[in-house]
Amino acid sequence: MGEPHRVGIVGLGVISRAYLETLADHPAVSVVAVADLDASRSAAVAAELRDAEAMSVERLLDRPDVQTVLNLTIPAAHAEISLGAIDAGKNVYVEKPLAVTFADGRSIMERAASAGVRVGCAPDTVLGTGTQTARAAIDGGLIGRPLSASAVMVTAGHERWHPNPDFYYAPGGGPLLDMGPYYVSALVHLLGPVRAVVGAASRLRAERVIGSGPRAGQRIPVQVDTHVSGVLEHVDGALSTITKSFDGVATTAAPIEVQGETGALAVPDPNYFDGEVRHFPLGGTGWRALEPRAGYVGASRGVGLVDLVQADGHRPPRAGGEVALHVLETMTALLRSAAEGRRIELTTAVRRPVPVPLIQVEDWKGQDPYGH
Repeated sequence: MGEPHRVGIVGLGVISRAYLETLADHPAVSVVAVADLDASRSAAVAAELRDAEAMSVERLLDRPDVQTVLNLTIPAAHAEISLGAIDAGKNVYVEKPLAVTFADGRSIMERAASAGVRVGCAPDTVLGTGTQTARAAIDGGLIGRPLSASAVMVTAGHERWHPNPDFYYAPGGGPLLDMGPYYVSALVHLLGPVRAVVGAASRLRAERVIGSGPRAGQRIPVQVDTHVSGVLEHVDGALSTITKSFDGVATTAAPIEVQGETGALAVPDPNYFDGEVRHFPLGGTGWRALEPRAGYVGASRGVGLVDLVQADGHRPPRAGGEVALHVLETMTALLRSAAEGRRIELTTAVRRPVPVPLIQVEDWKGQDPYGH
């Protein structure tokens, strides 16, 4: 595989631990620099890694041996850090969403194209065996022509468990921009890109109460819609209905269901890499589980970055910026549709990412399974 690709991480919050589980010992990459607004946090993370040095964000972006910046900052900082990395001639892999606004997301992609660097973006969970097995079943004709899908996420809100949940209720947060990337990305992998949307949204509580940590009991303002529903019109004609809510308690709905002419699929939660895919054939009497037939087995967050590194210009990255921009436009168009009360046609067009064959992560760590 040659020399490992050198990565610098900006932002060392909760999600960084999941990324480091994948990246810390992966032979394709080497984490050589880490930065966080909390210098003690970056020093602690650097001490855990073999080759990493703690430093300021500015120094990391200027460091010549950093080839790709992993941007794990809060959503409001995604565009600033990504554009700074691109201007320094570095590739970027961003935690979802690509940016807070579609305009910022488009600027990232346009600036990257001009600079000749690559952009990747979470979620990469859709590259696991859950979504990829469902996609393989659809592509193999198991349910006939796909006609419709539903994607549902209902929770009481992240303030119940997160000690600093403010950004979930600030611009760039809310259930759609926070959790929607998992579901919309999965729908794009399963059914293809979206051409138009119709949305509705509500915000029925002005405040939320933090439920854990040193700020427990503190009230925070709600600045975004906390329940969003909509319809996605896919290019090939299928319709998806989507509901994302921080206003509920629980639901019995499957995270994603796909209805076809000759069967239905229940798809596991795209917030996770794996999970059971179930099939109900036309005329059948019950659901049956499908054996995993595609996707990275045993994967964790960060596989999308490694996929980008190993693509290296030979193919589009599966968790690439183009798909992330399309997903961002889909979500922001839903919110705009809700505000304006009209159907909105999208301006971006993408192809479904290349499917992932059934790959054991251990094998994938040893060599590039695509022969590049």
